Amino acid sequence: MFDALLRRLTAPDTAPLPAPDARLALAALMVRVARADGAYDQAEAARIDRVLAALHRLSPFEAARLRGQAEMLEGEAPDTVRFTRAIKDHVAIEDRDAVMEALWDVALSDGARDAEEDTLIRLVANLLGITDRDSALARQRVEARRSGG
Repeated sequence: MFDALLRRLTAPDTAPLPAPDARLALAALMVRVARADGAYDQAEAARIDRVLAALHRLSPFEAARLRGQAEMLEGEAPDTVRFTRAIKDHVAIEDRDAVMEALWDVALSDGARDAEEDTLIRLVANLLGITDRDSALARQRVEARRSGG
């Protein structure tokens, strides 16, 4: 399964990924953001599970399974562009704010902003057609939820 998906992600001209692969691509992006600062821990994995469960109405077991698949895929995928292309092809522009919130939620799960995570999220936002302003607003919404506001 992963070999076929990885071949599609790394092929020069690929057809759009089917919807389930778009979910996996988003999960892999979340893992990539969590790993961007060089420290990927259980708290970040648990946050990814919660975000996936909420976004896709998954059970905790299903979310953890999806995250496990995403961890393997993210470790083998050479670039971020293919992940964002899969999301862009299957998520309407007006729904991409939720993608940005999910990424910020993961990035902020360790309680600190990190330059590597910020840089990756900025790249992802650009690839998804999200402005820096809209990405910042998504981050602020996540921060407000975390602080109870």
